[in-house]
Amino acid sequence: MSDFSSPTDFPCGTTPFFIPGPAGKLESLSHCPQTHSQQVLAIICHPHPLYGGTMQNKVVHTLDKTFNKMGLSTLRFNFRGVGKSAGEYSQGVGELDDLYAIADWCQQRLPEYRLWLSGFSFGAYIAMKAAQVLNPDRLITVAPPVNIFDFSALKAPASPWLLVQGDADEIVDAQQVQQWALQFNQVDMVKLHGAGHFFHGRLNELQKIISERLA
Repeated sequence: MSDFSSPTDFPCGTTPFFIPGPAGKLESLSHCPQTHSQQVLAIICHPHPLYGGTMQNKVVHTLDKTFNKMGLSTLRFNFRGVGKSAGEYSQGVGELDDLYAIADWCQQRLPEYRLWLSGFSFGAYIAMKAAQVLNPDRLITVAPPVNIFDFSALKAPASPWLLVQGDADEIVDAQQVQQWALQFNQVDMVKLHGAGHFFHGRLNELQKIISERLA
C-alpha cells in the first residue's frame, strides 16, 4: 500500500491506500469513472465496525459501483480499528471525526468537486451526522438505524436527500424509520418491499433505485 501526501494526488484504482486520521491512518479505496460526467465526489461510509462492517461490504460496494456508473468519483474507507485502519471503535464519536478527516483530505485534492455523503446502516448514521456540518450537495442513507442510535437531534440536510429502506429489515425497524422520516418534508424515501437489512438478492434493485432517483 502507498501513502499519498501531495495535495494534488487523488488516486484512482484497485489499490488501497492510507489517509491520515485523528487516531492514525485510515485504509481507503477510491474509484474514478471512465467518463467524468459530473465533478462530484461521493464518500461512502460502511456498517457497524463491531459487527463485521467494512468498506468491502456488499451494499457499500453497490453504492460505489452505482455512483461510478453515474459518472462520479468515489471514496470508501475503513473506520478506525477496521481492516488496516489504526485505532479502535469509538462509539460513533471517533468515527465521525474519521469522516471529517476523510472529507477534508478529499476536498484539499478536489476543491472544485461537489461533495456527496452516503452510508449504509451505522454508516448512514455517521453520514447524516456529518451532513450537519459538511453541508454536502446530496445525502444518501440506506437503512439508517434509528432504533439503535439517537437520531433525535439530527436535522434534515439542506440538500436533496434519498433514503432507501427494506421493509423486511431484520435489524433496523422499517416502520420506525418511516415514522422518523415523516417529519422531514424534503426526504425522498423509497421502501423496497421484501428486502432485508443486507439486501441479499436485491442489490441490483437497490442500484436501480439509486440511479433513477439521483439521475
